[in-house]
Amino acid sequence: MGSIDDTAFDKDDHAEKNGIILKMSADSDEGSAFSADDTAKMESSDSAGNGSPTYHQTNPEPISEEAKQKERDFRKKLNQTAREIVSDSIHQKVKLIVHRPEYDSENQQHYVRLSNGLIPIVREIARGTLPLLEHETSSEFARNHYYGSKFQADSVAYKDYRYFSKKRPPTDSPSLAVGIRVDESASMSAFGRLEAAKRAVIAVYEYCQMCDIPILIYGDTADVSKLEQMSIFAYTDFDKPDAQDRFRLMKISARSNNRDGMALRIMAERLAVLPHQTKLLISISDGQPRAMDVYTGSLAANDIKQTIDSYERRGITFLAAAIGQDKDVISEIYGNERFLDITDLHEFPARLVRVIARYL
Repeated sequence: MGSIDDTAFDKDDHAEKNGIILKMSADSDEGSAFSADDTAKMESSDSAGNGSPTYHQTNPEPISEEAKQKERDFRKKLNQTAREIVSDSIHQKVKLIVHRPEYDSENQQHYVRLSNGLIPIVREIARGTLPLLEHETSSEFARNHYYGSKFQADSVAYKDYRYFSKKRPPTDSPSLAVGIRVDESASMSAFGRLEAAKRAVIAVYEYCQMCDIPILIYGDTADVSKLEQMSIFAYTDFDKPDAQDRFRLMKISARSNNRDGMALRIMAERLAVLPHQTKLLISISDGQPRAMDVYTGSLAANDIKQTIDSYERRGITFLAAAIGQDKDVISEIYGNERFLDITDLHEFPARLVRVIARYL
């Protein structure tokens, strides 16, 4: 038990019995499994007639050895950081690996299919947001505070008591940073939940790109094997933004169990060190936490509650988007004030983007 060197997992190994076999990471020490010969990059260009972006196949440049090494170094850094974050928690002995998923041409095509129809909606929301961002950046006052020197009458309609603005120091940033945690438990494969989660993260990702908002999107699952008790999938990371990250999102999958508190702790710490004024962490999940051996029930619930309490004191705002059968349990764990009951999965992407826009 204990943390382990992730380099031992850079080659394909058979998972333990009843585990899931994971494909070799693109940034493994053997080299990239993604090459210019078996897929092609896509680039955004003009908009289609319905407002959706169009993508064209291009002939990508071969990935240099230097770029491959940078990817390996970045993944190792993510692993080291994640293990340090949980080193003083109940998860300190859990064997963790952070993956940086690869993508291929099929993922690119899948992304285009799912994003079709979403982009015009996201662009419309962003169009209403950008003037506010420009105002916030140029204004001497920071809005949406519980107290301050100026009363903002237009904020009363939201009934969240953030009715005041206050003088912003020269070093105070008006910006927002967002983290999206996606539960990749096996039950996410039911009732169209996985597809709804993918569409939601696409909408959030594109909105954040349009508004220049740092975005962290991680997925997680537990108990893949005895040698990999916790798996984190780093789809987008604000330390290494990449336009191709949108295609990595299509690797979100229904896998095994879920150890929610550990994933939330890792992401919350990453957000907590940022200088941004508002830091929002949203968990998309369809069920209550459950992982081997005893991470379930009151133990798991208390772990999540303690994580929320600890990081709310450090400026993190938590929200839970419940898209499954355990909505009552999730609401009790996170609290009604942090709970989003997603009953209409079709409306989920636009609703989530509008929720995020409210925090600007």
